[in-house]
Amino acid sequence: MKKIIFGRARHSPRIVVAFVLAASPASVFCSDRQIAFERDQAVWIANLNGTNEKKIADGISPAISPDGTRIAFNTTEKTSDTTYARHIAVIDIATGKIDVFKNVPSDNSYYPSWTTDGKQILFTTRPHEVWDLAAVNSDGTNFHVLKPGMEGEVTRYSPIWARDSKSVFCEDMSNIYQIGLDGKMRTQWKIDTIVPEGDMSGDGRIDVSPDGKRLLLSIDMGE
Repeated sequence: MKKIIFGRARHSPRIVVAFVLAASPASVFCSDRQIAFERDQAVWIANLNGTNEKKIADGISPAISPDGTRIAFNTTEKTSDTTYARHIAVIDIATGKIDVFKNVPSDNSYYPSWTTDGKQILFTTRPHEVWDLAAVNSDGTNFHVLKPGMEGEVTRYSPIWARDSKSVFCEDMSNIYQIGLDGKMRTQWKIDTIVPEGDMSGDGRIDVSPDGKRLLLSIDMGE
């Protein structure tokens, strides 16, 4: 395992780390010419150089599709003074049409991630007292649980597809996991072995390199 520290904010206890996977080559991730980001509980898009910013929807946790035409994100709907319903939704950038996946059997879903072919979306969802890793087609059909949460088990956060869409990566704040589509763990890496005194939070981020051989991680330091 090779470790590469990409960068660190001058006054921040979080670093960004990449490490090499023993993985077979995968298809190259298609580049697009816009980015999607969250600002003030809303989804925005902009050109890669930061120009032409535009708010396109209310919501959080946006993820742009591989072809750059759609964005998956979380809606947040206030249902009482203290509770919210959070659903996965997809917006067509050109038309502004939003499809909210309310057929998913939970009012608490987070962190959408696209397959490289744009056909499926991975996310975490909580239909009961624990969090499941689940997937759904990008049109909202074929909801299915990849790995059900278990009572007493640490929640799996930050899910993202492997580039070949045959497994997923996630973390539980202490470990990075690669999990197959059958829900079984394939590989586990201890975060504090990759970076001594490092760990991840529930809102940490994982990304996969275009060739599928490296992971990019946001690591919190115990300083």
